[in-house]
Amino acid sequence: MEQLFIPQGYRSVLDVWQTEQAIKFIKETFQSALASELKLRRITAPLFVKSGKGLNDNLSGTESPVSWEGKAIEHGKLEIVQSLAKWKRFALWRHNIAPGLGIYTDMNAIRADEGLDNLHSIYVDQWDWEKVIKPEERTQETLYKCVRGIYSALKNTEFLVSERFPEIAISLPEEIFFISSEDLRCMYPNDTPKERENKIARQYGAVFIQGIGAPLGDGKIHDMRSPDYDDWSLNGDIIIYNEVLDCAFEISSMGIRVDPATLKSQLEAAGATDREELMFHKMLLSGQLPQTMGGGIGQSRLCMLLLKKCHIGEVQASVWADSTLEECMKRGVFIM
Repeated sequence: MEQLFIPQGYRSVLDVWQTEQAIKFIKETFQSALASELKLRRITAPLFVKSGKGLNDNLSGTESPVSWEGKAIEHGKLEIVQSLAKWKRFALWRHNIAPGLGIYTDMNAIRADEGLDNLHSIYVDQWDWEKVIKPEERTQETLYKCVRGIYSALKNTEFLVSERFPEIAISLPEEIFFISSEDLRCMYPNDTPKERENKIARQYGAVFIQGIGAPLGDGKIHDMRSPDYDDWSLNGDIIIYNEVLDCAFEISSMGIRVDPATLKSQLEAAGATDREELMFHKMLLSGQLPQTMGGGIGQSRLCMLLLKKCHIGEVQASVWADSTLEECMKRGVFIM
């Protein structure tokens, strides 16, 4: 069942053709700014990968990738990627990228099990990025410096969008606020993680919540994270306050990646030690793969945020329930 919320009196700031122009402008502008801030080179990425290699993202571990038998491929079960979290690290190794440099790419995915609402679609498009770091750089300082770089690219893009389309007002705060998921839990012990995110986002406008995946002080987790790419203590989400929907709005999930010791302990904690036999995990545990950090930044999410849209279908072409399309048409919300 799709969930739909259209704010009272909502009207898109830009018309349909202005929106199409703005989407192109945002994507071109932001990826250039991101590449400059983080020293990234663009790379071509796959739409699907071979099953059984450990390269696909397991997300929370419950989602099933879209898969089929590739008749022209020996032992050819193929899977549409759910994200490129692990493939990128493998690509950095194959391309022999030096520390301090990295890659970014357009990631297009189908997440068949995704629940649909204003922010979530079956079709996922994001910039996936990954860069090589030295082992001694696996620190909070490295993580925060990278977050500030991404936020700078976001602020720069917002400014240029407002210059190109004066109807779009600047609303992002000058600085991003940092807080751990445990400190956030202590601030709002009686709230759910989503309620905590809403409150902290309303207060600061832009927040990085660090430490997602491991149990907190109450034994619960802030949110699910696969155990085999992010280090649960050195990862987090960039959250922006969405003034149109009056809620926390995740724009990016990112982090410093697991080293061999962290991978082993997180696989044990998740009850997923069987993954140690997969190609990717064997390479990581043996020390073949470089130390990296990386993440994903939603392309349609960014466009939705900066263009002050109420539904992600206003900035991407996907598939929605007939009831959603009918209600949006009735309320004057153009779904692509």
